[in-house]
Amino acid sequence: MGRPLRIEYPGALYHITSRGNEKREIFLDDHDRGKFLEILKDYHERYGILIHSYVLMNNHYHLVLETPKGNLLKAMHGINGGYTGYFNRRYGRAGHLFQGRYKGILVEKDAYLLELSRYIHLNPVRAGTVETPELYEWSSYPAYIGMQKEKSWMEYSWVLSRFGRDEGMARRNYKEYVEEGLEGKIETPLKDLYARVILGGKEFREDIRRLLKRQKISDEIIEKKGFTENRAPEEIIKEVAKTHGIKEGEVLNRGKNEEGRKIAIYLIQRYSGLSNKEIGEIFGGIHYSSISKISMRLKEQMARDKNLHRLVKRVESNVKTRHI
Repeated sequence: MGRPLRIEYPGALYHITSRGNEKREIFLDDHDRGKFLEILKDYHERYGILIHSYVLMNNHYHLVLETPKGNLLKAMHGINGGYTGYFNRRYGRAGHLFQGRYKGILVEKDAYLLELSRYIHLNPVRAGTVETPELYEWSSYPAYIGMQKEKSWMEYSWVLSRFGRDEGMARRNYKEYVEEGLEGKIETPLKDLYARVILGGKEFREDIRRLLKRQKISDEIIEKKGFTENRAPEEIIKEVAKTHGIKEGEVLNRGKNEEGRKIAIYLIQRYSGLSNKEIGEIFGGIHYSSISKISMRLKEQMARDKNLHRLVKRVESNVKTRHI
């Protein structure tokens, strides 16, 4: 897999995750965790980044980070590089600490920051580390609800302001909001992830595509990363049906023509601009997590089967050149 596309601009908001190499632990004790937070504070002061939330697990971390100056690459290079240097010196080791480059998802702030904050703060609960999120010390959540002193370098105000003008009421309301996720009825916001790097609605995604064009990122790179001009799913289904000599309904219904159905899902995911959840609804309620699995398996089949590869590329070419 190639390097993910890094999208930078002033005011951009990101969900950042970074994992230990070979899934190894990156925090061996509380001193390590405290040092990492010191580094976050340092780069907040150096580069003006705003950190809305964080959680430090044993072998990975999550951040929600905003860049008023559009300098994500510099900030993250410093954060991960600085911590790796500290870790290697402390433990007498050399080489990589993290598993490749960090993963950065560009987030539409108004639409997803609250959901993402809850998702991150519930991470220790999902991992089985604690039963309730306030019991996990190495998270920004205890300070959000008033159980810890706020850190001067953290940005709490944007999230809390959405839950009331009175500080105490806002903290209680936010706590209730997060605890709704303990009931297991709240879906992950990452279900709406687009092209592996964007969490946002259609207008936001189109704004980013136009930004990439203005930044003179080549059409070839944009296409490879999934930022192509959107195609209507109905047109893709029609093209798949035409190529296979079947009715459009047979593409949609499981068991009728599985090859055509998988090709349609793959191309709709690639060219429609819809989220996995939206694609799943088109195909009768497939779970959003299954959409990516279907697409990945088809790509693996294409690598082994030249005839299938040629067929998919022919449909893909027709989809890309069709006037809609």
